[in-house]
Amino acid sequence: MTTPIVQVKNLNKTIKGKHIIKSVNLDFYAGQITGFLGPNGAGKTTTIRMMTGLMYPTSGEVIINGKSLQQNFEQAISHVGVIVENPEMYKYMSGYKNLQHFARMHNVPKSRIDEVVEQVGLQNRIHEKVKTYSLGMRQRLGLAQAMLHRPKFLILDEPTNGLDPAGIREFRMYLRRIAEEDNVAIVVSSHLLSEIELMVDRIAVIQNGEIIDIRELKEETVSEYYIEVGQKEQFASFAGENAKPQNEGFVVTITKEDVPKFVRRMVEAGIDVYTIQPITKRLEDQFIELTGGGAIDAVR
Repeated sequence: MTTPIVQVKNLNKTIKGKHIIKSVNLDFYAGQITGFLGPNGAGKTTTIRMMTGLMYPTSGEVIINGKSLQQNFEQAISHVGVIVENPEMYKYMSGYKNLQHFARMHNVPKSRIDEVVEQVGLQNRIHEKVKTYSLGMRQRLGLAQAMLHRPKFLILDEPTNGLDPAGIREFRMYLRRIAEEDNVAIVVSSHLLSEIELMVDRIAVIQNGEIIDIRELKEETVSEYYIEVGQKEQFASFAGENAKPQNEGFVVTITKEDVPKFVRRMVEAGIDVYTIQPITKRLEDQFIELTGGGAIDAVR
């Protein structure tokens, strides 16, 4: 993979003698959306605060677009955009005037305002007052605001909190569009694992201040298959310890590449095969396995 936009290098944080964050190493890449997950109190918020310059690490560093956040703060932070839950806007002003207000802080031209408005699909309502917007529209306006200065790194903390299913789906679509069109590295934290699963390319899981797993969600990692056959006793003898009874059939551990060969051998052995299907674990199941059942909540 190409050079990461953001590098978190051996990040540590000690507060009142307690080692909160322990040698965290993370890379975030352009065009990729990463879900940052962990049980309540695992160290997510502390890590995010250090990645955004709101908290200074005890040791280690954060490099954003080649600039150290600790040594070149202004240059590094200029590449960061942040949305925390429901972004605050001036409700008595129109969406457009809100964006104009923030654009002046970064010397952003009018053409860029028009670009981000189109990116988040607010063209038809941008000149109406924010107080008339739905929560989903306000979230999209917040996304437009965060993208005004063309950040390379976008952090979203509970971005779909309070949205209805349609609003969540829309937000997910616009976020994917921004990642791909603007080539932004995006980090999303959320307690809605079902939505994270649909939104991100990979996950990083933190527990007790340590990164315990980083994995791509779109990789084909299926290694278990559910099989129903006509001759159960014969199949149990055929598959041996590799077959575990479940419901009306068996669960067999086997690689995807070996499935055709396995089926041929069953047929040759005179076993009637009625069903064979891969068993895919939901993100929630994977999370519980990784953390030992630790509850996931808003970032801490």
